[in-house]
Amino acid sequence: MKPRTVVLSVILALALLAAPIPSPGQQPAKVYRIGYLVAGLAPTNTTPQDCPIKGSPLWQAFVKGLRECGYIPGQNLVIECRYTEGRDERAPALAAELVSLKVDLLVAGGTNQVRAAKQATSTLPIVMWGVMDPVGRRLVASLAQPGGNVTGVADPGGAEMAGKDLQLLTEAVPTAARVAVLGYSGSAAFFQRDTQAAAHALAVTLQSYAVRAPEDFEGAFTAMTKAGAEALLVLPRPFIGTHAQRIVDLAAQRRLPAMYPDRGYVEAGGLMAYGVNALAIRRRLGFYVDKIFHGAKPGDLPVEQPTTFELVINLKTAEALDLTIPPSVLSQADQVIELAPRPIIPPAVINPLEKREHR
Repeated sequence: MKPRTVVLSVILALALLAAPIPSPGQQPAKVYRIGYLVAGLAPTNTTPQDCPIKGSPLWQAFVKGLRECGYIPGQNLVIECRYTEGRDERAPALAAELVSLKVDLLVAGGTNQVRAAKQATSTLPIVMWGVMDPVGRRLVASLAQPGGNVTGVADPGGAEMAGKDLQLLTEAVPTAARVAVLGYSGSAAFFQRDTQAAAHALAVTLQSYAVRAPEDFEGAFTAMTKAGAEALLVLPRPFIGTHAQRIVDLAAQRRLPAMYPDRGYVEAGGLMAYGVNALAIRRRLGFYVDKIFHGAKPGDLPVEQPTTFELVINLKTAEALDLTIPPSVLSQADQVIELAPRPIIPPAVINPLEKREHR
């Protein structure tokens, strides 16, 4: 044996002797279980219960936030995912199912999902996101002292957000005097007062259209066209977001320049979006999960409100619409992308009952 080989063998033997030997009664590191309830569609080519392997940027941001706090899916963390697929009535049963799986904590996105989770359990911690005015909706007692078992990150809302959306849209499309507003029928009234107030200040006429089922989108866009809508404002709502690609495609078919609530629509070919930094919010959820797993009570963790907003503009979509975005708007953009919109599909070809065709 060569001298170098002898030295390496001795080092290896010493390292093995120095390694800790687990005692017979020693327990392995705890594996935490999270229940994840959202309004979106289940990942394609998987069962409805599967979580994305890679998933969307939003899913990746959520997992990144968990990893930064030391929780690695497949190692010390198991995530059980359930999706309502835009059907609010499914949320209570799915929330109850997650509770029955003995998870340690629920993560829920959107008012309907958070409410269903809260109804399913009064003891399991719930970390929320995507809820406007959680105090007014009686999900928490206050932002500073939530009480109960719900905490997390709230969504902004009200006249300020509605006014900014409309202002940017009318600056980008200065000829638009009639703006169609697409919302979910279950929450249209919640937004109507604030959007109307903002429209009055901007001298813009709003035309409201509410949808409740996938087959309603075609009729809503047909009605917009007949009413002479010159631009479109899409309201934030989980059901609406579930059909983001479909909405972007229909807006392209009708040649409607549109303002969307988050960057996902723009990445799908939409014109522009102004809203919270959704990636930062999903990543922040890991902070709440970690605090709770280390013993904090949800009711003692203040609900945060986002302070970071972003304007994203797709120049390729503007070009397809023969629209020149004014420099005053471009200068406000946090990101300008150039993603070509999908080829426009004639309305007659679209099957309104097929939810997964337009993602």
